[in-house]
Amino acid sequence: MSQTVSNSNTTENEKKKAQDDANRDPLSGRAGAHPVGTGIGAAAGGAAAGIATGAAIGTVAGPVGTAIGAAAGAAVGAIAGGLAGKGVAEAINPTEEHGYWRGNYTSRPYVEKDANYEQYGPAYQYGWEAQSRAQGQDFASVESDLARDWERSRGASTLSWDSAKEAVKDSWSRVADRTNKGTTESKGASTQQL
Repeated sequence: MSQTVSNSNTTENEKKKAQDDANRDPLSGRAGAHPVGTGIGAAAGGAAAGIATGAAIGTVAGPVGTAIGAAAGAAVGAIAGGLAGKGVAEAINPTEEHGYWRGNYTSRPYVEKDANYEQYGPAYQYGWEAQSRAQGQDFASVESDLARDWERSRGASTLSWDSAKEAVKDSWSRVADRTNKGTTESKGASTQQL
């Protein structure tokens, strides 16, 4: 009887965790929102468009035109950049990634026997998020930065960098293979059956 209750509680906890991982849109409530990608795209697009537009107008209208052009360009660019950032973020759906890894982490050769997903989940998330920011760089070229920043990024995971590294690389490779944005130094993890 207590085993049944324990299994029931575990199932309920897993359902709640899956619901929490749904990344609900704050306005619509729909799963799969990507506010970070949208924000990054808005900031980058706004800056780029503002500079380009301001420079073009400034050439014609002088210094006042540059200021007005930069402001208008930043607003238009933020909208366009936000949409572009959302598009990139949509390619990496955190809800989907957590679901995939939650269902497959125990089959990975680097996962310790009887380990729970809460230990490896932050490493997988760190991998896909880092890959999306890496702009075509390979894992080997950013590995030292990832190792340095792991302590701040690992959340509740107690894994050391040495224990988390393969999970980070595995997730990086999965996203890189799907988005064609980067590669690992060797195909290692990405050639395994995922």
